[in-house]
Amino acid sequence: MQITFLGTSSGVPTRSRNVSAVGLRLPQRAEFWLFDCGEGTQHQILRSDLKISQLRRIFITHLHGDHIFGLMGLLASYGLAGNPNRIDIYGPPGLNEYLQACQRYSQTHLSYPLKVYTVKPGVVYEDEEYTVICGNLKHRVTAFGYRIVEKDRPGRFNVEKATQMGIPSGPIYGQLKRGETVTLPDGRTINGADLCGPTEIGRKIAYCTDTIFCDGAVDLAQDADVLIHEATFAHQDAELAFERLHSTSTMAAQTALAAGAKQLIMTHFSPRYAPGNDLQLDDLLQEARAIFPQTQMAYDFFSHEVPRRRINEEK
Repeated sequence: MQITFLGTSSGVPTRSRNVSAVGLRLPQRAEFWLFDCGEGTQHQILRSDLKISQLRRIFITHLHGDHIFGLMGLLASYGLAGNPNRIDIYGPPGLNEYLQACQRYSQTHLSYPLKVYTVKPGVVYEDEEYTVICGNLKHRVTAFGYRIVEKDRPGRFNVEKATQMGIPSGPIYGQLKRGETVTLPDGRTINGADLCGPTEIGRKIAYCTDTIFCDGAVDLAQDADVLIHEATFAHQDAELAFERLHSTSTMAAQTALAAGAKQLIMTHFSPRYAPGNDLQLDDLLQEARAIFPQTQMAYDFFSHEVPRRRINEEK
């Protein structure tokens, strides 16, 4: 699982930062999921290592323009490029109506299947490998955060040991690799877990923006390998954060600390902290690290590989 930041500015783009969008690449599937889609996101995808033809799912947090104004253009380009694959979109109430209006007034006709799901707190997507959960955040409009959970899987199957035990190859190996208990033709009962390495713990990623500090974000980020959290303002501008229901860098760090997250990556920065101003983004980073040392600051096209954990690495 690889996270790629396509836009890290709040509200408006700057010369070095576009507005909100994050790609989650799933290499084993040759696909990626997109979280938010601010204006210009399709251009950012073209400049990144992501391939628009591999886009399968889009998750929208809320309907502010810096999170959705790139959506219709991206969907139109996806179709014009001849991509036949279905795209599923998940987001708050009103998202489907917004997209239908865009298509109607621009006379845009999509050549591929598109399904829009209106989310509510709970599981919004699940398959054999992943579960995506959404929860309420606290912002000026209805806003949701997302938690992506990869399911645990058995460790590496020891083929040599299986051969030494005289276990015949074939479908039985598949059952044992899944950790199942199998009865062999000779009557022996074999527990697949005994032939597999340490269980590989599923990775967890939380994406929380836009929001002020709230219990909902802490819940979504519980034991997350990576928490992606907005940090629009510096601590000294907390009054603005409360007024506009955004987070400060210290609120993001407090969320990570309270949730027991392994890593915090901050994004969604106000342009007021651009180079040359009294307060700069490095000041926000230092504020956060004073509370939660495992903090990084995202920038456009920054990629982060989320490593796997094995059960014997858990404390």
